[in-house]
Amino acid sequence: MIRYRQNWPWVIAGIGFVALVGAAAFRSTPGALVEPLQREFGWSTATIGFAVSVNLALYGVTAPFAAALMDRFGVRRVTAGAMALIALGSGLTVFMTTSWHLVMLWGVLVGLGAGSISLGFVATIGSRWFIKRQGLVTGILSAASATGSLVFLPLVTSLSESSGWRTSAIVVAMASLVVVPLVLLFFREHPADVGIAPHGGDEIVPPPPVTGGAARLAIDGLKNAARTKQFWFLAAGFAICGATTNGLVATHFIPAAHDHGMPSTTAAGLLALIGVFDLVGTILSGWLTDRVDSRILLGVYYALRGASLLVLPQLFGESVSGFMLIFVIFYGLDFIATVPPTVALCRQHFGMSAPIVFGWVFASHQIGAAFASTLAGVTRDSFGDYAPAWYVAGFLSIGAAVLSMRIKASRVESRPEAPAAA
Repeated sequence: MIRYRQNWPWVIAGIGFVALVGAAAFRSTPGALVEPLQREFGWSTATIGFAVSVNLALYGVTAPFAAALMDRFGVRRVTAGAMALIALGSGLTVFMTTSWHLVMLWGVLVGLGAGSISLGFVATIGSRWFIKRQGLVTGILSAASATGSLVFLPLVTSLSESSGWRTSAIVVAMASLVVVPLVLLFFREHPADVGIAPHGGDEIVPPPPVTGGAARLAIDGLKNAARTKQFWFLAAGFAICGATTNGLVATHFIPAAHDHGMPSTTAAGLLALIGVFDLVGTILSGWLTDRVDSRILLGVYYALRGASLLVLPQLFGESVSGFMLIFVIFYGLDFIATVPPTVALCRQHFGMSAPIVFGWVFASHQIGAAFASTLAGVTRDSFGDYAPAWYVAGFLSIGAAVLSMRIKASRVESRPEAPAAA
């Protein structure tokens, strides 16, 4: 029985993995449905891009408050509520008739739900349940979030073309609802709840007392972190990360490829392949984060991403070339490999406040993604081509590499502390 309980951290990580994949399902939909929505409603790329921007911005801004809500009311309640909200927004989308419906449902409801179970959720699980292998676990859970959104794309695209985009939305809503009972029945808040120490620890540590409301916890976390240069370097770099992944590639890769004659299903397959390699790359990044200076890892990741985006405009065509496959593999390995070292740096510099601080850093990620989603759509409508957006993204990524190398080293440990120590 004791040995069984020692496996609880991995059970919690497994439930978190499934929940993150479910939450990612609807976020995979925008890139696949741009063309069908344009055909049915006549909306411009910029209009759809704005709805996606609202989704991405709320997805990020909600994260720090969600982390505080998890501290205040429990991870289980917040996660189950978030999945139900995603399902509601996705299901009601089938009744929309105007663009503001798209913004409210696709942007606001789903954005709030997805933001409540985002990478702040990843940081919470890693910080509470693991002392050893935090980087590896963070990498696995981060991969679930990004890979889930990309792997769903072929299904969403296929359903959209064969049965209509409304069928895709209903399937995604059902996928989100399936996760709710799993979380309610099996998730636990702290290792102490099942009578064990965090993985790699020796002592059972009672949960620290929570003082103040969730909003106050989130705001106080931002105030304290904002006094340091390290926070702003992390936030700026992660804003560029969001712009060059969720905002640009995940949202506009399919319509950009379609502009060059590539079928949407083929482009969706390439994004799904990026998701597969992202799973490998992010887990490997988590393993490296436990062993290599996180600042160096971030610098290398951002520089390589910038180089790959600068060559992407020359790779689009009616069919998939060998060079495009090389890009897919290379970019996929790097897609969100930045998450484990970023979480590690938050733990090193901000200790037990790391989940909330990382929530704010992640908010900058999604704000960057929101701007990129809208501006890329405007670029396409203005120039008839996405090429300028790819070039700007490439140079921004190189700038993020420079910012990452300016972060100072820290020796702050990130182990769970007893209430007295806190």
